[in-house]
Amino acid sequence: MSIPVVAIVGRPNVGKSTLFNRLIGKRQAIVDGQPGVTRDRIYATCSFDERSYLLIDTGGLELDAREEIAVQMQRQTDLAIQEADLVLYLMDARDGLLGIDREIIQRLYRSGKKILFVVNKIDISPSQQALADFYALGEPFISISAEHALGIQELLEAIGQQFPHQTSSGQINEEQEGIRVAIIGRPNVGKSSLVNSFLRQERMLVSDIPGTTRDSVNSYLRFNRRQYILIDTAGIRKKGRTEQALEKYSIISALKNLQTCDVALILIDAVEGVTKQDATIAGYAYEAGKPCILVVNKWDLVEKDSKTMASYIERVRYELSYLSFAPIVFVSAFTGQRVFTIFPLIETLYDQYTKRIPTGELNRISRQIIQGKPPALYQGKKIKFYYQTQVSIKPPTFVFFVNYPQGIHFSYARYLQNQLRSLLGMEQIPIKIIFREREKRIDKLNKGTG
Repeated sequence: MSIPVVAIVGRPNVGKSTLFNRLIGKRQAIVDGQPGVTRDRIYATCSFDERSYLLIDTGGLELDAREEIAVQMQRQTDLAIQEADLVLYLMDARDGLLGIDREIIQRLYRSGKKILFVVNKIDISPSQQALADFYALGEPFISISAEHALGIQELLEAIGQQFPHQTSSGQINEEQEGIRVAIIGRPNVGKSSLVNSFLRQERMLVSDIPGTTRDSVNSYLRFNRRQYILIDTAGIRKKGRTEQALEKYSIISALKNLQTCDVALILIDAVEGVTKQDATIAGYAYEAGKPCILVVNKWDLVEKDSKTMASYIERVRYELSYLSFAPIVFVSAFTGQRVFTIFPLIETLYDQYTKRIPTGELNRISRQIIQGKPPALYQGKKIKFYYQTQVSIKPPTFVFFVNYPQGIHFSYARYLQNQLRSLLGMEQIPIKIIFREREKRIDKLNKGTG
């Protein structure tokens, strides 16, 4: 039940990165006129019409690649195709259907993957001969201009038709299967050992060689009358240290499962401490809006005194300040020390993550917070809060209707988040607040009846 993976594939310089940026709604992939700018896979979540996908931008395919960099690019693209549930094969309207396109398409057919054919750059009037070439494929294709956003709506609808049963939440009903717990972290921090300790068996391959786990593996566990799905993900490595293509590609699987988990266990090596890569991984979980438990593993290998744990907590809080609400536990997956203290925390976080607040209670508490510290004026005008409502869970999401949503400073939004977490019993999870302008029609109606 991971979210579907959609890979954008094509020759160099057909506009793959431009399309990638268009679909995710921001400039993440580097776009340049020179072929081969995208050498590694770039990935991001794309959402449309209550559906979510993991989108991959790949390097240009050159079947006769000789140089080492080009060979590595092809290997990366081949791996992206293997992992993908759907391939968008992108072609250039200016060039028509080339021989290399036909060769690549044959390779894609042999892969057995679903394929959507897309012709880009239709804003640059293609010749009738070029269009005739594409019709000669004998397959339907979608014409777009990624640069000018032409045909993008049609493309998104076509992608959605390939996954009719997938929704935006991507969540599995807990009553059917259980609470999904993703175990993430750098290679060799003890992720598989922790799962084995939970299960009291050698469920995962455990090795001291980084990168042993190549893909995510689910294990099922019942503890304290609740069902859990433990997802042991492949280690997430620094780009500069991911020499083997398979190790590079493991991050896709980890991020897929992070998107659909209910709680993330972020493992930290107690001996090495919090590294920059730990902070990056924690950032993935934070941006995904996931409840997190910071699990300091290999605690048995640290020389301790009465102040060791307190100083370690202080250091972790400093390095990962944006996860100040996340609980911290100290364990040894190897010896089993304190590993089962994690489950009551998972249960607590999950209950907070799925909590719904009645509208009346939410408005009462919000008034209390705002009266205690009103927001600053916006362009000399007072910001008025009309009412609040909870619109979803996982994470709990609240809409605040105000007169000037653009006037609310990010520091005040953070103040509201912290206060709400404290007063609503959501102290240990991220929550989301959306500021929205109240419809003027409602304002006029109120004035007319006032």
